[in-house]
Amino acid sequence: MTSLYGNLAARQAFSAAIDSGSLHHAWIFAGPEGVGKARFAMLAARRLLAGPGQPDDFTIPPGDRTQQLIEAGSHPDLKVLQRLPRDEKKPEQGLARSIRVDQVRELDHFLGVKATYSDRRVVVIDTADDLERPGASNALLKNLEEPPAGTVFLLVSHAPGRLLPTIRSRCRMLRFEPLDDTEMRTALVDAGVATNEIDELIRVGQGSPARALAMAGLDIPGLDKALAALAQGDASNAVRAELARALSLKAAQERYEAFLERAPSFIAAAARTRSGEALRTALDAHDAARNLAASALGLSLDAQGTVFEMAGLVARLAVR
Repeated sequence: MTSLYGNLAARQAFSAAIDSGSLHHAWIFAGPEGVGKARFAMLAARRLLAGPGQPDDFTIPPGDRTQQLIEAGSHPDLKVLQRLPRDEKKPEQGLARSIRVDQVRELDHFLGVKATYSDRRVVVIDTADDLERPGASNALLKNLEEPPAGTVFLLVSHAPGRLLPTIRSRCRMLRFEPLDDTEMRTALVDAGVATNEIDELIRVGQGSPARALAMAGLDIPGLDKALAALAQGDASNAVRAELARALSLKAAQERYEAFLERAPSFIAAAARTRSGEALRTALDAHDAARNLAASALGLSLDAQGTVFEMAGLVARLAVR
């Protein structure tokens, strides 16, 4: 998707700040994952670097030279900090767990030279949540405290409360909210999602087009049906074993990742209907499921064993 969807108020607020002539030097674009914060940060960077006379709605004029340079990764006045591959020679092994301190220190050179094509330099950090602590966070703080004139920092964050308070205090917060169903439908239609999937993807996307698109074509109703069966009890482990076998196949990698996301959400929904000891059981299972889901991919845990363990956590819901 290349268009912007939803969060019109946030976009208008940033546009007004640009037009005011007194744009703050550091911003946190905060909100749920997958609602368009990073996309907006890059479009905002393009508008800032392109100079006066740009469209207020952040659309890109045809043949825009600034956008061409950004897409090529060669705009000299833009620095984007993201997690890098663990091994540059083996990108298939995935990304590093954090934005390293040496990446942030590279900003010293970037900010120490004069802007090339405009009177601004822009730093986009996607996401600031990934900054290595304490080193990378402290190195960034130094730049935020004494930014060169004309420098604008755009920090994308899914959980701004986890950022250093000293970083938050030097930034203005711009809140992004989940999209409503109408905005979600427009985004999914524009992305070419099959009509018969859209209603289900709106439900599981929970206001996040990126989350919904990641689950397109993965038979989410089938996964939810399996979760519901587990929650009724699986004394023989038959349901767990079959699910673990099916989701551990190489061709099922995307469904496996969807299961890791759906299972904690399923447990959380069940917890909201309980009280007393049953609620405690559900909350403990939810904490364990979240931790397992968070570590499964980053640590490359065995898929079959992970699914079996996660399914066991869901099966705890049978105890009332």
